[in-house]
Amino acid sequence: MTTAVTAIPCAPSDAAREHFAAEFSFETDCWDVHDSLSKGADFVLLDVRSPALYAKGHVPGAISFPHGKIIASKMAQWAPETVFVTYCAGPHCNGAARGALRLAELGRPVKIMAGGITGWLDEGFALDSAE
Repeated sequence: MTTAVTAIPCAPSDAAREHFAAEFSFETDCWDVHDSLSKGADFVLLDVRSPALYAKGHVPGAISFPHGKIIASKMAQWAPETVFVTYCAGPHCNGAARGALRLAELGRPVKIMAGGITGWLDEGFALDSAE
């Protein structure tokens, strides 16, 4: 019996290895971000949601930087080799990808924090707030 899962065959192992290995150059996860922040992060974490959502709750150490505000003149405060990690509300939101795209278009190294705020909370990590 063929199901919706097996109707399309799996990619050959070599292609699957390349694909899944490449994902790590585009994204990181909440656990790795949390661990890195506790050890002294070597990246800048950008919350690309609205300032109002940032104020309600954000990842500790994140900078509020809505994706629409990511422009060359505002990024000049960081060295060109600075690694950025963007996040938004979660899997249902494309803000992190929008921010990452803007950074990549500016020639900046960037990854997305998979899961966003939803993933952060799912891992049991606390948020900071300005409220």
